[in-house]
Amino acid sequence: MAERMRAILTFRPWLVAEMVEEGVIGYAYAAEHSPRVAYRWSVNVSAYVEPAWHGRGVGKRLYAELLEMLGVQGFVNVFAGVTLPNPASEALHASIGMELVGVYRRAGFKLGRWHDVAWYGLRLSEPEGDPPEPVWQWEMRPGSLSRR
Repeated sequence: MAERMRAILTFRPWLVAEMVEEGVIGYAYAAEHSPRVAYRWSVNVSAYVEPAWHGRGVGKRLYAELLEMLGVQGFVNVFAGVTLPNPASEALHASIGMELVGVYRRAGFKLGRWHDVAWYGLRLSEPEGDPPEPVWQWEMRPGSLSRR
């Protein structure tokens, strides 16, 4: 995970939830959906929350901040892959307004077996005509995002 962060941290949003006593309890980030030019308005998102913090709204809050940032940056489509079975993750993605757009059968090999991957999608905006170019850079400033 550290290597993944280093590879995209300089120009893609990463959010980290941290508690003073417990340390990092979750994170969320966005990454390029595809290197092809036609897909530059689309991103893939992912979130992880420590099991002890499941069901407390951490993932939903991380995604709320991330989606706000992505909207400001001009992205239009957001996608997320969920390795199945994972009812909690499916519920999280549905709770933020994402809809199931398809399932890749036996697409991921994890924990010694093949898994289906459900793909969820969310449209952040409905631009008319040619949408403005999205901007990957994000400068965090105090008060630039609301704190919930």
